[in-house]
Amino acid sequence: MKAMNPLFPNGLILINVSFREGNSPDHHQNITYNQLLRNVCRCANALKLLGVKKGDRVAIYLPMIPELVYTMLACARIGAVHSIVFAGFSSESLCERIVDAQCNILVTADGVYRGDKLINLKKIASEALERCKESMASCVQKCVVVKHHAFRTNTDASNKLQTPWDESCDIWWDDLMDGVSDECEPEWMDSEDPLFILYTSGSTGKPKGVLHTVTGYMLYTSLTFKYVFDYHHDDVYWCTADIGWITGHSYITYGPLANGATSVLFEGVPVYPHVGRLWEIIEKYRVSKFYTAPTAIRLLMKYGREPLQRYDLSSLRVLGTVGEPINLEAWLWYYDVVGQQRCPVIDTFWQTETGGHVLTPLPAATPLKPGSATCPFFGVQPAILNEHGEELEGEAEGYLVFRKPWPGIMRGVYGNQERFESTYFRKFPGFYVTGDGCRRDQDGYYWITGRIDDMLNVSGHLLSTAEVEAALTEHPSVAEAAVVSRPHAVKGECLYCFVTLKDHKEFNRTLMEELKRKVREKIGPIATPDFIQNAPGLPKTRSGKIMRRVLRQIARNEKDLGDLSTLADPKVVEVLFSQRCEAAA
Repeated sequence: MKAMNPLFPNGLILINVSFREGNSPDHHQNITYNQLLRNVCRCANALKLLGVKKGDRVAIYLPMIPELVYTMLACARIGAVHSIVFAGFSSESLCERIVDAQCNILVTADGVYRGDKLINLKKIASEALERCKESMASCVQKCVVVKHHAFRTNTDASNKLQTPWDESCDIWWDDLMDGVSDECEPEWMDSEDPLFILYTSGSTGKPKGVLHTVTGYMLYTSLTFKYVFDYHHDDVYWCTADIGWITGHSYITYGPLANGATSVLFEGVPVYPHVGRLWEIIEKYRVSKFYTAPTAIRLLMKYGREPLQRYDLSSLRVLGTVGEPINLEAWLWYYDVVGQQRCPVIDTFWQTETGGHVLTPLPAATPLKPGSATCPFFGVQPAILNEHGEELEGEAEGYLVFRKPWPGIMRGVYGNQERFESTYFRKFPGFYVTGDGCRRDQDGYYWITGRIDDMLNVSGHLLSTAEVEAALTEHPSVAEAAVVSRPHAVKGECLYCFVTLKDHKEFNRTLMEELKRKVREKIGPIATPDFIQNAPGLPKTRSGKIMRRVLRQIARNEKDLGDLSTLADPKVVEVLFSQRCEAAA
């Protein structure tokens, strides 16, 4: 049933429309659910023409364009298993994932602009396929290439790309889709048949192919989307994530579409072509439910209130965060400045492995505590264990685990049952082990303290890096902080802190003393940092995740850094090495 959207007084019906917003504000389009269905069916039929059948794996290496959604849903429609690889990964990473999943089709694009930077995706994809051949593990039969709209009319950009081409393997998307029927009956599936594989980092360095199945995953993403965002038919929803990550799978594609949501698909970056880009989009589409990462919030905090004041954000109703624990200052800025003190901040905790939200407040139903993931979602049963596997009651801090499964939980590590069992269930038999530390307060609220491997043992005291970072970023001069360990002759480990300052703030001895005092006051004397380094920028992946491995090596002056191909700006590493601390602060 269609309904008039009161957010659009001109009478435009939006209940069955999604908005596509490109890297440039000039590139945008509306896509109805009927158009989506027809394009998905065409893609499904085209994949069948290439020999794809139920159970086959299809690798997708695309930017945030509609063809990415068409392809993943086409795979689901015919029973193929999609393996989406974030379009910021290197050729080596892409090759590794293709080989592990034994994909026989790769779908990519000629290129993409990320901000003002031109990226030759087809070149990276071709290099990946060459690596597959060299490893004697070649399984890709065809590489389908989308001619990205940004280059269709831009001769200069097309010339810069110089797209490599292999006539025996490569085929243009448009040529493949030409004349293909836009009707395709869906494949009947068992509820436990595989839906997709998505690779996530492993402690050993080799990515794990997290496997999700059809019914449980779709049920759980649909349910969590509806209740966690309090979605109604007249809402306009926007998640700023990339579909290359689980947030994009669950809360851009499957969850919203299962609810018939009107949503925004965004290809660009938060500060291009100006620092008000996100606020501009919220105003343009009258977004009411907004879901983003603390990293993005802290980035935009640096520019102050002025960019927001140029735009009308009165349509906002619910603000969500995802990806990492949100520090107090970022939470308050998000609530006070972005939400104008009238929008609840929904801090969601979940993982690639959980499929959807497992700890989360519900809008207007859960009293909020800034920085807390609050309470478990329906049916989720968390527990906190100590190092010996003993369950801790009441106020406690330790390992976050879950007692019983929920519909969206992963079903395995693709092709490696042993790794599935050892990673998630063997440490504490009878529990699912998240790998995260957690604190439960006197009200029963849960506070994520960070990955267990991001925790420090200082003089026998277990400290959370996230907790120290939160203390540092409470200082009004600090925009962002990252904390790692550095070996210490007496303490075993000590804290080495990287701080990025807000514009026009000065890094000096006085500031360092204020920061140490802030941490001492917030956590205790044992947490006082030994090293505080000025960091004009932090080493981040193109998705915005801080590469702590690199920071640990800088802190220890280890120059052999390994693969840095996923870094958004590798030059940051040189700057940090040149400014590293030799003596304690």
